[in-house]
Amino acid sequence: MIFTADEILETLDMILSEHLDIRTVTVGVNLMGCVRDDPERMAKAVHDQIVSTAANLCSEADRVEARYSLPIVNKRISVTPIGSLIDVHPQAGPQIARAMDQAASELSVDFIGGYSALVQKGFTVGTQALVDSIPQALSTTEKVCASVNIATTNAGINVEAAFKMGQIIKELARIDPRLCTRLVTFANAPPDNPFMAGAFHGSGEPESVLNVGISGPGVIRAVVEKMGDCDLSELAEVVKRAAFKITRVGELVGKEIAARLGVDFGIVDLSLAPTPQKGDSVAQIIEAMGIERCGAPGTTAALAMLTDAVKKGGAMGSSRVGGLSGAFIPVSEDAGMAEALKIGSIGLEKLEAMTAVCSVGLDMVCIPSATSAESIAGIIADECAIGVINNKTTGVRLIPVGKEGDWIEFGGLLGAAPVVPLNAFSSKKFIRRGGSIPAPLTSLTN
Repeated sequence: MIFTADEILETLDMILSEHLDIRTVTVGVNLMGCVRDDPERMAKAVHDQIVSTAANLCSEADRVEARYSLPIVNKRISVTPIGSLIDVHPQAGPQIARAMDQAASELSVDFIGGYSALVQKGFTVGTQALVDSIPQALSTTEKVCASVNIATTNAGINVEAAFKMGQIIKELARIDPRLCTRLVTFANAPPDNPFMAGAFHGSGEPESVLNVGISGPGVIRAVVEKMGDCDLSELAEVVKRAAFKITRVGELVGKEIAARLGVDFGIVDLSLAPTPQKGDSVAQIIEAMGIERCGAPGTTAALAMLTDAVKKGGAMGSSRVGGLSGAFIPVSEDAGMAEALKIGSIGLEKLEAMTAVCSVGLDMVCIPSATSAESIAGIIADECAIGVINNKTTGVRLIPVGKEGDWIEFGGLLGAAPVVPLNAFSSKKFIRRGGSIPAPLTSLTN
């Protein structure tokens, strides 16, 4: 990959002035060879496999960061979905979670994902046990992240699983609402996502692989602001070009770290991942486009244009695009988005509409602690329906905490957000029907 002098200078300006960073480098580790005849030996095998594969992740990432003066914010690990390993030892989940957490601590990585289950068509003994154990596993670890995929376009939506996740989220919030930040419920979960809490090392992946998640909302906001009153076609073009440059940087860093670790290079996830820092906000990009406040009429169209332009630029910049790739709108992690909810320019229903055209879904949304498990399940089912019908990934991270209007501080990259009001009417009878919502007709398209 050859960079021109102009590209190098532009990239330096992005780093120094516009918060460009590599949000995460994530090493995926295959654990299928770790099945043993008793849980203790199995947990040890999991720990040893993680440590041996990712032993040099932080040191090599630090060397590459120093070489290019490009911040790498998080170093992470993802593993084979644990629910697929524990059918023979269904009660081993929490023990394996602690082994994962110990390995992550020894390696000084920020998070480890893959305490996961794929249950879109139903539960196995292992996946049922894993989902049941999520409150215990997360409350006894510090770095383990969990995810459960309950829907796909080809399978439909497992409504019984949605209700189960509503109950799990309620239990996590009872123990400590912050634990909910480490759990995501998915439709169409990708096997190569480097972002937490939803990362896992999916089927079809190599033995070990390095995936990169880039960022850059500040970069995109800056180029939008520089364009003044140009028309939307021209605006989309400059966003596409900026995304191209960001992607090239991400691939350069990813390939070098992968080579240093001796693992395969996987994908670059193009997602614009905001932070609570001033100017590092997807909501503020939308406002720079001409929307007075994020949530006003035109917001969904602006977000759709932004997401599409980022994908087009990334596709030109790398042949290894994957993961989620688009624009994240995690409420507490995006200061502009949190402010929009606080002043009422966005509500939950508008957020849901926006998720039809961006990456993931209802992310880091605080809801009243009194919300019922059935209502949480209904929100999850709605978001999964958007993913299933549109054949895209959607996810939900809800945090039941406090009461409507409270301002919740999480700190660090998790930021802060208001507790949003919910519809006062019930979906209890619908959710309690159980069963599954069948796959849409589009699932038959070859």
